[in-house]
Amino acid sequence: MAGEWESVRLGDVCDKIGSGATPRGGNESYQPSGISLIRSQNVFNEGFRRDGLAFIDELQARDLQNVTVQPRDVLLNITGESVARCCQVPDDVLPARVNQHVSIIRPKAGALDARYLRYHLIAPVMQSRMLALSSAGATRKALTKGMIESFEIIAPPLPEQRAIAHILGTLDDKIELNRRMNETLEAMARALFKSWFVDFDPVRAKGRGDPGGRPPGERPSGQARHGMPSGQAQVGGHAQGVPLPGDLAALFPDRLVESELGEIPEGWEVKPLDQMADFLNGLALQKYPPEGDDSLPVIKIAELRRGVTSLSDRASVNLPPEYIVRDGDVLFSWSGSLEVVLWSGGNGALNQHLFKVTSRWYPKWLYFQWIKHHLPDFRAIAAGKATTMGHIQRHHLSDALVALPRSELLGCMDAVMSPLFERQLVNSVQSRTLATIRDALLPKLISGHLRVSGSSGLV
Repeated sequence: MAGEWESVRLGDVCDKIGSGATPRGGNESYQPSGISLIRSQNVFNEGFRRDGLAFIDELQARDLQNVTVQPRDVLLNITGESVARCCQVPDDVLPARVNQHVSIIRPKAGALDARYLRYHLIAPVMQSRMLALSSAGATRKALTKGMIESFEIIAPPLPEQRAIAHILGTLDDKIELNRRMNETLEAMARALFKSWFVDFDPVRAKGRGDPGGRPPGERPSGQARHGMPSGQAQVGGHAQGVPLPGDLAALFPDRLVESELGEIPEGWEVKPLDQMADFLNGLALQKYPPEGDDSLPVIKIAELRRGVTSLSDRASVNLPPEYIVRDGDVLFSWSGSLEVVLWSGGNGALNQHLFKVTSRWYPKWLYFQWIKHHLPDFRAIAAGKATTMGHIQRHHLSDALVALPRSELLGCMDAVMSPLFERQLVNSVQSRTLATIRDALLPKLISGHLRVSGSSGLV
């Protein structure tokens, strides 16, 4: 390492290191909106996650004024199983406070670049140190303020810190852009599915004499059994009608008829979910241990949430081919935490408690959306199994009904929907590649084994 790099004690180069508290009243005091309260479940090394973000009111926020999150602050989880996870907060989450499980680390201006510090803290060597330190002499993992202040940070001159942060941050920014784009694409696909297959907007519109199939500002209050309440389609969080291309609108019928599902468009058919797609259950993969150097990561429920990691189990590559998971496969966890995902984590082995869903007759987006539509019912069934781990059984797939259009209309729908699905997959796979590049560069840049100039060029 070049001589101009130096070791600094974190407490000496920070204006603030400190955690917050839970507002009086705990979870019951949270508000539907207001000032963000950041908890450990929002802080990940890959970045900030909005899932489960809590909100407090102005009065509660004043009680936590001393843990106001400022732009570029570094947040570090300091207790429990999520200890050592670290991120920065997007500006649109501010104003915000933190609870007692999260520490704010605010470097002094001109002493340490905040983005560089964040990357230093998530580097493998530093993560190992923090995890070891948090486990020493305690029943619960914890990092104290004194421990954090004593961290030794190896840092180059400020211009090179910023250059390192810029290189790594550019990769993270693209990953975040892809994530946001996929959120938009998913919302568009969900809105179209709901409009066409649940609310039947084009049929209702044509029945009122609107040949374009555009739903009006207010929709009828009717709904199909097992369907979601009628209401305007949600795209990006804004209610709006979903106009149809002329050739697509012309293929919708102009009236609804009764069926075992309730009202459906004339000419459509009703099928059980397990008749539109095949649900292949995974294997007990402990029976297929790795052989030699080649192996596959085992895809379990945890991998559906976080992707494949170094903690993922491994299995033999010599599996029946149908049990190998590939990018673009639809995976549905039927036990424990019920989820359906479009897999983008690379090749893997399908574990028991997961279905790989395929169909010889219908496009991927259609059975994905129908599974997602029935998820609330499936989760309610699983939650009712108090004596065992929550799950559904195959007969529940037979009980879940779907409405399906004629092939000509479905072909036109597919021309609209498949590109949305394919773009999501391309973005997700690209993000995985970018994350691999970032993870390979990170330890080399932070250690000085790979140098950069102050203008962000690799040396």
